[in-house]
Amino acid sequence: MSLNLEQKRAVVAEVSAQLAGAQAVILAEYRSITVRDMTDLRRKARGSGVYLRVLKNTLARRAVADTPFKGLTEKMVGPLAYGISRDPVAAAKVLQGFAKDNEKFVIKAGAMPNVVMSAREVAELAKLPSRQELLAQLAATLQAPIAKFVRTLNEVPGKFARTLAAVRDRKQQPA
Repeated sequence: MSLNLEQKRAVVAEVSAQLAGAQAVILAEYRSITVRDMTDLRRKARGSGVYLRVLKNTLARRAVADTPFKGLTEKMVGPLAYGISRDPVAAAKVLQGFAKDNEKFVIKAGAMPNVVMSAREVAELAKLPSRQELLAQLAATLQAPIAKFVRTLNEVPGKFARTLAAVRDRKQQPA
């Protein structure tokens, strides 16, 4: 079913709005993927905060025309699914993970603002820790010196209490 002009404009506007705040766009060819598998991929993408859309390439070219992702236009060939994300690693992880399980789903290219990536570079990006994992590592790193300082401060009264308990036990022993 083809879209009329107003529907096409709406689709381009929606995708452009997603691209405005995006940090990564991943292109993947989805030939011969079952509806069930695509539904699973959409569910995973939604759970990771990735906007996943199957678009006509002409509409996608119009959506990326005035964005930092315009370098992808020559890669837009064939039936493609577009993964758009504010977290650059999230889109790569979701689509690369799905591609490992489904050999018919092939990552074609990717982009970060003003940088076009090959499929191999997208796979390398997917190996990086996500934003949440990096924030957790940072929090643990920042917390470690404070926790050690608190344990050190707590050791002074603890040692004093153990010394008093030893003196008390010595006095209570029969002579």
